[in-house]
Amino acid sequence: MSVGAALAASTPVPVRVFTGASALDASAEPTSRILTIQKLLPPLTRKEIGTIRCIGLNYRKHAKEMNLELPEHPTLFFKPASCLNASNAPLLIPHQATDLQADYEAELAVVIGRDARNVSVPDAMDYVLGYTCSNDVTARKHQFAGAQWGFGKGFDGFAPMGPCIVSASSLPDPSVIELRTVLNGEVMQEGRGDDMIFSIAEIVAYLSQGTTLEAGTVIMTGTPHGIGVSRTPPVFLAPGDDLRIVMSHGLGSLVNRVEYEEKPQRVTNGVNGHVKAVNGVNGVTEVKVNGIH
Repeated sequence: MSVGAALAASTPVPVRVFTGASALDASAEPTSRILTIQKLLPPLTRKEIGTIRCIGLNYRKHAKEMNLELPEHPTLFFKPASCLNASNAPLLIPHQATDLQADYEAELAVVIGRDARNVSVPDAMDYVLGYTCSNDVTARKHQFAGAQWGFGKGFDGFAPMGPCIVSASSLPDPSVIELRTVLNGEVMQEGRGDDMIFSIAEIVAYLSQGTTLEAGTVIMTGTPHGIGVSRTPPVFLAPGDDLRIVMSHGLGSLVNRVEYEEKPQRVTNGVNGHVKAVNGVNGVTEVKVNGIH
């Protein structure tokens, strides 16, 4: 059983403590100390990952389900570090996206282990520290409202990652990794790394041209077919949903329970200067006291 699934089942998980304060510390060594996990954190901190790089439309079957041509070059967009979320933490959908539009996207995330700039495809894998599960959570209406995807994919907590990083040295061929999204016990997505249009090495090399990929950089490498918006009828995330991104070869299960944020109240003038609350519009809070905004 993976760490994420075990903790979701309230099963104690003992772990060995390593020296060092970060997964990026190449000198970290195992100690004899054993502890039990109390709470899972993301494998890296916000400061370590910086801006999250994401590749869109990178699985052949996904392109087919969306009726789109295969891209000639990797399609890049970004998520801010504030998107970072942990396994076994709530996936909070902001009130701006609680009208049944939030969607899941299982993605293999690549972690860069040392600074990479202008690297070639044959050398690119030398810069990869390892791999982890990730979920490119997306508010579809906001995504499709404009030409850029960033706003609909950039809400707080919309990039859950974990529960662990599997080292590249123990997994030399990431194309064999199998990915699944399981929603309330039902398999929604199922794919494998060899369906990628651009390989991990090609992605790392491409993104490093003229740009330094610093150690700790996370690259989300695209999602397989089966996303909620492509289904008939569409399937979107609802409060109480049990959402799991499951990957093979030791990557384990990224587990999140979906919660909806309550819409804030709008406030308008009451009697004798007192205020009263009324329903807000589109999540905008307005304060009006004695006729003055």
